[in-house]
Amino acid sequence: MITEEALKFLADLIANNNTEWMHANKKRYENYKKDYHNYIASILAEMKPLDKSLEPLEVKNCTFRINRDIRFSKDKSPYKTNMGVWFSQNRNRKNSPGYYIHFETGNSFIAGGVWCPEPSELKLIRKEIEFFHDDLEAIVNDKKFKTEFKDLDKSEGNMLKKAPKDFDPNHPAIEFLKLKSFTASEKVDDKLFTQPDFSKKIAQKLIALKPMNDFLNRALETEE
Repeated sequence: MITEEALKFLADLIANNNTEWMHANKKRYENYKKDYHNYIASILAEMKPLDKSLEPLEVKNCTFRINRDIRFSKDKSPYKTNMGVWFSQNRNRKNSPGYYIHFETGNSFIAGGVWCPEPSELKLIRKEIEFFHDDLEAIVNDKKFKTEFKDLDKSEGNMLKKAPKDFDPNHPAIEFLKLKSFTASEKVDDKLFTQPDFSKKIAQKLIALKPMNDFLNRALETEE
């Protein structure tokens, strides 16, 4: 679970998002980082028995830096005020399928899949869907997946308006083929993150994404 001290640090950072405050609270940040790492370790311990592909992961493979990349952003706040965790099934692949946990006051969620794959990876995934769309349809229609995530992200910004090049516009899985990213997400109540059995509960939710991640991994590992 997330400790009260970590929550207080994030709340204070929201109100004081500047380098002067961070430098003056270096000790608090170090304690926050320890809590963050312990939080990741507790979830990872629950996830590994459920998804053996995560066995090689260590806490350091699942963290995010607190510093924001502000080079191209109008918001020049130097620090992130959320707590993110990424469990990737293949540490060496830039867009490996995986699981994501996001704590942000009033905007917490869990997610997984592949976000914005490279063109070559996107082509592999679409080819897999073209020939094995029944497998993907069975995954997203599974009761556990439906309960936790409902569907893949089919928002307007994540869909092509027309069929992708070289794919039949009348293909039975055309709505899947038009996707730009292959992700599913679900909002989570902030209160869940402070419960003693949080790690077990969140792992049970996330593991509903494993069949989708397995399908995406299969696609990305297929030789053209």
